[in-house]
Amino acid sequence: MQIGQVFQSKRLDTPLDRLTRRQAGRRSVTRTDRKRGRYIKSRPAGERPDDIAFDATLRTAAVYQKQRHEEAIARGEEAMALELRKQDLQRKVRVRRANNLILFVVDASWSMAAAERMEATKGAIMSLLMDAYQRRDQVGLVVFQKERARLVLPPTSSVDLASRALKEIPVGGKTPLSSGLLLAYRICQGAVRRDPETRPIIILLTDGAGNVSMTGMPAQEEAMAMAHLIGQAHIRCVVVNMEHAAFDRGLAQALADAMGAPCYCLPDLAAESLVRTVQANLVSER
Repeated sequence: MQIGQVFQSKRLDTPLDRLTRRQAGRRSVTRTDRKRGRYIKSRPAGERPDDIAFDATLRTAAVYQKQRHEEAIARGEEAMALELRKQDLQRKVRVRRANNLILFVVDASWSMAAAERMEATKGAIMSLLMDAYQRRDQVGLVVFQKERARLVLPPTSSVDLASRALKEIPVGGKTPLSSGLLLAYRICQGAVRRDPETRPIIILLTDGAGNVSMTGMPAQEEAMAMAHLIGQAHIRCVVVNMEHAAFDRGLAQALADAMGAPCYCLPDLAAESLVRTVQANLVSER
């Protein structure tokens, strides 16, 4: 299967992440508890009186100065021009850049137009890698077919490594959907354990129909259980429904709902439209 058209990917910008991180990337904006990020707002310091936001502290204390002045006089003490107390202290909230892991999870069975889908996916991965190389992002690829899922392209920002790995990916066979979801979950969790700064996003291309079980459960029920597992882990996801509109049974949408993810229908998938879909979700906060 050849690699689809490769093109210059547009810059992928992402909004403020809700988690606090310590290391830097170059693309996504995230909170950080280091002192080198950009100061955007403040919050009560509580038991962490470090990196004090003096402007916010003074504003917080200002409204109590008259009351404190009167209390000092009532105690027979000399009133201070400015009296600060522990509860006035405000810490700085800073943001900086964090890196992304973009993990494609692709159905390579014969349940859909596998050849066209795989060609477009390869082109999208190569296009995203050109951008990721400069921005400390990584791109990976999981393929599920026959009896199990395989990690074809481990998370990387190496264009050469990706090109070699993508050249030979077979298609055909059954659809072990739950195996693909479980492997994607493990890869994302492992990436976060190795580097807590990583923000994974799963791009799942499927019609939502699984027919291979790992545990003996009904295949579709098992796939939904894996989807709920991903959703409970709050991993960002995008589901691309590859079922033809005339035959759509709503299975991909059900998976997306379980994962807490948007679901897009792209029957005429091309590498550029797939990259635009990824971009749209990297700039929208879950």
